[in-house]
Amino acid sequence: MKKKERQQKIIDEVSINRRVSSSFLSEKLKVSEDTIRRDIKELDDRGLLTKVHGGAISTIQKLYHYNEDIIYNRENKVRIALKAINLLKDGMVIIMSGGTTNLMLAKLLPKKLKATIYTYSLPIAMQLTEHHSIETIFIGGKIHRSSMVTTGIDVIQYLSSLRANICFIGVSALSLEQGITDEGYEVSLVKKAMINASQHTVFLSTSNKLNSILNYEVCNIKEVETVVTDYDPNNPKLKDYQNAGINFV
Repeated sequence: MKKKERQQKIIDEVSINRRVSSSFLSEKLKVSEDTIRRDIKELDDRGLLTKVHGGAISTIQKLYHYNEDIIYNRENKVRIALKAINLLKDGMVIIMSGGTTNLMLAKLLPKKLKATIYTYSLPIAMQLTEHHSIETIFIGGKIHRSSMVTTGIDVIQYLSSLRANICFIGVSALSLEQGITDEGYEVSLVKKAMINASQHTVFLSTSNKLNSILNYEVCNIKEVETVVTDYDPNNPKLKDYQNAGINFV
């Protein structure tokens, strides 16, 4: 098999399966894994697929691919996502912010859940396409390259026209003194618009985000209704926050 034909078959396999391993391609095409790895590197350099550890993924899959083995606090984020799912009902209109905790929530949503979900996170929008009973609406705007979310006046104006049942906001920092804060000014404005557009706001926060403060306010502590964290709600570390009126799940 000539190199050009072999590489086209690699592209076809990635397109069909979205992710393939080097060992699978080696066996299917009857060449060494070293040959496959060289082909994948060359195709990656040409932008025809994306090289990942142990194989390749499609360029579309790259938009929301992440390595579950190295994602920070993965087990805690799974725990948070499973708790948050219990707050959902069929027919809800939902808004989701960006971040890996919300991405995990999107990944673990029940396949039979019927809902409409708005998000300005490109990775989350792509993940939601795997849930066929969910209507996914991506809110366009200026793309923030590092986090792959849209920001700007277009996003805020769009959110101002929505009336959602619930929104899920990923927390960058939470403190009794400053409430919810974020590292980015534009992202903080979008999160404020999410809160204003929703009947109920749920903040998803890993425990390491507690007792920390960043530069830009999202909302003060009195506006924080519900927080889903990896802690048990009876954990004594949450007592001061609970005394301030926050409901922990």
